[in-house]
Amino acid sequence: MSTNRSTFGSWTSPVTSKLLVGDVVGLSFPLVEAGAYYWIESRPTEAGRNVLVRRSADGVTADVFGSEFAARTLAHEYGGLCYAVYGSTVYFSNYSDQRLYRIEIGGEPVALTAEPPSSRSWRYADPVVSPDGKFLVCVRERHESEVTNDIMVIATDGTGEPAVVAEGHDFFSSPSFSLDARRLAYVAWDHPNMPWDTTVLYEAELDAHCQATSRRVVVGNLNESVIQPRYDATGSLVFVSDRSDWWNLYRDTPTEPVALYPLDSEFGRPAWVFGLTNYAPLVDGSFVATWQASDGSHLGVLNSAGMREVATDWSIVGSVATDGVAFVGLVASPDKPGAVVRVDLSSGAETVLATSFVNTVDPAYLSVPQPIEFATDNGLTAHALYYAPTNRDFDGPQGEAPPLIVASHGGPTASCSAAMNYSIQYWTSRGFAVVDVNYGGSTGYGRSYRERLKGAWGVVDLDDCVNAALYLAGSGRANPEALLIHGGSAGGYTTLCALTFRDVFAAGASYFGVGDLGALAEDTHKFESRYLDGLIGPWPEARARYEKLSPIFHTELLRTPMILFQGLEDAVVPPAQAEAMAQALRDKGVPFAYVAYEGEQHGFRQAKNIIRTAEAELSFYAQVLGFTPAGDNEAIEIENAGAV
Repeated sequence: MSTNRSTFGSWTSPVTSKLLVGDVVGLSFPLVEAGAYYWIESRPTEAGRNVLVRRSADGVTADVFGSEFAARTLAHEYGGLCYAVYGSTVYFSNYSDQRLYRIEIGGEPVALTAEPPSSRSWRYADPVVSPDGKFLVCVRERHESEVTNDIMVIATDGTGEPAVVAEGHDFFSSPSFSLDARRLAYVAWDHPNMPWDTTVLYEAELDAHCQATSRRVVVGNLNESVIQPRYDATGSLVFVSDRSDWWNLYRDTPTEPVALYPLDSEFGRPAWVFGLTNYAPLVDGSFVATWQASDGSHLGVLNSAGMREVATDWSIVGSVATDGVAFVGLVASPDKPGAVVRVDLSSGAETVLATSFVNTVDPAYLSVPQPIEFATDNGLTAHALYYAPTNRDFDGPQGEAPPLIVASHGGPTASCSAAMNYSIQYWTSRGFAVVDVNYGGSTGYGRSYRERLKGAWGVVDLDDCVNAALYLAGSGRANPEALLIHGGSAGGYTTLCALTFRDVFAAGASYFGVGDLGALAEDTHKFESRYLDGLIGPWPEARARYEKLSPIFHTELLRTPMILFQGLEDAVVPPAQAEAMAQALRDKGVPFAYVAYEGEQHGFRQAKNIIRTAEAELSFYAQVLGFTPAGDNEAIEIENAGAV
């Protein structure tokens, strides 16, 4: 088939802005109980409502509760796992009031916890039900004169008041019962650490009322991140630790923890949200586990004889649950949408339980990511995924290279994913190249790589994003005059730094990005309130460094057009950050646009806002680079447009 030669960015694409939200749902936190499968669906078409979905043993799929409820916790603001199931009874944290509810399948939710002193001020996360079904243990976060975190227990029949099982640390997570309900393992940590820095693993002995009679420190070493404790079928405590530089599996013993399968790969992820799982015990005493290696994700069964890898057709495997004999979890691939699947660990037979969306786009319009490694500062290399512009109907002008969007992920201790994502294909199918950068500080390459960002946020991430762009421009895969950058949250900060401190990019888009690090240190939520101690330095002692690395203190350097997106209910990066940057751009006469959304928090969930954001960013780049987008794309008004 012949193709048309047309300006990059102007190509007609089947990946429309409406397709980003049409029949797309976010899938998370799969679980198996009593022969039924459960998962959370985030639905943009329902204003981002999180719905708990159940698939019965006979294959019937239905929502667990009606439209007046939503399963989402605001603990740590980012939330995470917020439900547990025992038999046919479900316990969940309801978004609108943050109370815990109990519901029998087919019934109506009944509140299990009391009204908090003020709206949403008591929050519950990471719930687990005792093996006998009598008690529910979870993390509780109370917002009163100050924010207090602990682990509480409550009788599942609703009698009595919640009682505290563990307290005295700034944060808690991952409560896990032994099969006899006599022991409870959990993780704790304190400021200024994050859970990927230093954590303590505890084990408490419990009485018949689920109260701790004693407790011991299982692991509590400086600069060791211990996460995801679980008990196996024999009663042994297993956990994930990065003591070897990589998050690997260990078993507790009377002397020292024993590595179960030492590997230069990651069996864990940073606990930005509650309830992340990379392994689960099977009934025979073995484990089903997933790990991330340099060649992608792997799935296997680990027992005393070693690891038996299980082949799958998916390149990304995670969020492990099990019915005791099979893997149930989230999977994805560059060419297949995310799904919840069950994989028979003996035969490899697979059952798809739910899909994020049904791909209706011809693969000839879809770009497949290519892992790249490139040179960066200080004689090091960094990693990224490169997406070439791809559209079966179009080529760019002869001899021209495409515009490039550098994507800077959030966290910053997170990572990009090769999973099929219309949000990337929206750009590549229009003639943009995209490079999704796993800059120094990203997860997936061991603790040493993750700690490149210690004391160097705004430096290492910026250098790596700039060097990714220059590497691709130097190899002819990007137009050096049409380099763009975008990112959200921490990625928004990197974007603002790039557009302020470097003269490399033609334009960029910051999604709820940080312009003033000091203001963030003084005005953010408890979970991250001391995060910058490690990334920048202690506040306010290191004020000079905070100001040196904050774009808002260097407005004299502003000259690059940018578009700012912000949720007005964002408690992580408050709207004042974007508003201050917008005013600085206005005062300097730099072309910019500011788009703010009522009802949105840290990340956009509502379909209309997701659509508007994609179209606005495309319109902004088109006006800056001088092309006309195809189709009925709503234009964005640019302030100081005459300076473009």
